[in-house]
Amino acid sequence: MPRYPDGVPQQPHVVVLDYGFGNVRSAVRALQRVGAQVELTADRDRAQEADGLVVPGVGAFAAVMAGLRAVGGDQVVDRRLAGGRPVLGICVGMQVMFTEGVEHGVRTAGLGEWPGLVDRLEAPVVPHMGWATVQPPEGSTLFAGLEDERFYFVHSYAARSFPLTAAGARPGPMPPPLVTWAEHGDRFVAAVENGPLAATQFHPEKSGDAGAQLLSHWVASLR
Repeated sequence: MPRYPDGVPQQPHVVVLDYGFGNVRSAVRALQRVGAQVELTADRDRAQEADGLVVPGVGAFAAVMAGLRAVGGDQVVDRRLAGGRPVLGICVGMQVMFTEGVEHGVRTAGLGEWPGLVDRLEAPVVPHMGWATVQPPEGSTLFAGLEDERFYFVHSYAARSFPLTAAGARPGPMPPPLVTWAEHGDRFVAAVENGPLAATQFHPEKSGDAGAQLLSHWVASLR
């Protein structure tokens, strides 16, 4: 990482990908508050070169995928991860990391970074909107010290299984993914930490002090 002449590290440079979807302004402000130098852009080169890339997302899976592809975001994410460069997905920005999403009977291919399906929650009340606790695994970096905290969710769809477990992980030096779960009607994936790729179904930028601490952990990992 670049350094000042006196040897003091610079603030990590984070690009929030601007592809027409997502709560981008609040994400930018939240990242700035925890010490990142943040740029909101759709420029592929800037997104590729940043210390960290954030992929936000709200709305429909298919619309988010169309927006990402329109700015080449799918290629940027793939190339960054192939080179071990950190990416953080938020809400639908997490969902599109999976193989496929189903909404209203329509199947849409995702980025395919993780195997699995995103579909509608099976719960008495949908959307799932409000504060909820999560169940992080041992060894989580994102949730260190946050095991009993609540986070803010707004979603009707989620991944309700995660096939890429320790038993099914690809061979190699990377440890198996760490999966955090939550419940609304049934159990769903609330967050994943998988080498350079991390993602949350909830909105850390709307989750108060706990969300700020989680983002701080992610930004610190970029140094």
